[in-house]
This record gives sequence, C-alpha cells and structure tokens, in this order.
Amino acid sequence: MSLTKATVTRVQVVGMGDRVCVDLCSLMRPGEGLLVGSLARGLFLVHSECLESNYIASRPFRVNAGPVHAYVAIPGGKTCYLSELKTGKEVIVVDQKGQQRTAIVGRVKIETRPLILVEAKRDSDNQTLYSILLQNAETVALVCPCQGAGLQKTAIPVTSLEVGDEVILRLQGGARHTGIEIQEFIVEN
Repeated sequence: MSLTKATVTRVQVVGMGDRVCVDLCSLMRPGEGLLVGSLARGLFLVHSECLESNYIASRPFRVNAGPVHAYVAIPGGKTCYLSELKTGKEVIVVDQKGQQRTAIVGRVKIETRPLILVEAKRDSDNQTLYSILLQNAETVALVCPCQGAGLQKTAIPVTSLEVGDEVILRLQGGARHTGIEIQEFIVEN
C-alpha cells in the first residue's frame, strides 16, 4: 500500500465526543494500526495500543481509532464509518512500510472521551489539509515515517504531538458514497 508522510500543522483540544475502540481478533506489532480520518481523501495511520505505557498495560489487539463519524479503511479499497464496525467485519491493518493484512473485528467499544484535533499537510501540497479527531490520551498515537536502518521512533502519542512532527497518511480519491470511491465534485472541511 502506498503511504506518504505529512507534517502536522495544528493540534488543538476540542472537547468531548463519542470515540470508538476497535478490538481485533489478531495481535498487532509496533508500527501497525488502522487507517482512519475525518476526510475520505486522507487517512492517518493510527497506532495500536501494543506499546508499553506508564498508564496502562499493552493491548496489542486494540486501536483507539477515533470518533464515530471517522472513516476507516476496509478490504476492497472501501471505507466505512467507525460507528458501522461490528463483530465479524474485516478491517485493514497496515504497518509503517505499507504492508497490509486483514483482521476481523472482535468488539467495538464506544465511550464519551475528551478529543483532540490533528491537522496535517504534505510538503508537496500546501493547499490540502487532512484532519483527524482522536481521544486526547497518552495511549493514543499516530505512526511516524520509517527513519532508516538505525533506531527509529514508531509512533507519537497525541498528547506529545507538536506542529512540525511527521506522521503517515494514506491518500485516496476525493469523493466517496457508501464507502466506495466515486468521480464527483465534493467539498469536505
């Protein structure tokens, strides 16, 4: 899968909302997560909770994915809303190098939590912004681009995210209807 890096341009606490945790029937490794976004044209790689934390035990089967309205990548080049995921549905798990596999959803948990807005843009495109809302928690992170053969940072917790940080995006066509890409004029903000 083709992924691109983007630079964070804005990080802002925005208040409370209903967020979705997606528990899979598969374990994820460092660098893996789900592609999620507020806009269908660009999905962020949201890291699984497989990394150790001072706040909670590792949960390598879980992605704290975002609010109920967000898109998530599913097989067949499609998306669906996080709120549409159910036990038994398949999602795409992707790593920071673009390797992908499918996994089955075991459970979806929706709870009201504080949210943070993240906006980013590609260096080659100063016009288009991509956005995602996520739970404002230390265990929620975005995947970073690969840094070469040496030591590398896998993910940045949203609570530590700053303007100028680099994250991974999956760019897609602009318009979608019922999760399928269509050729149509659309404005999303």
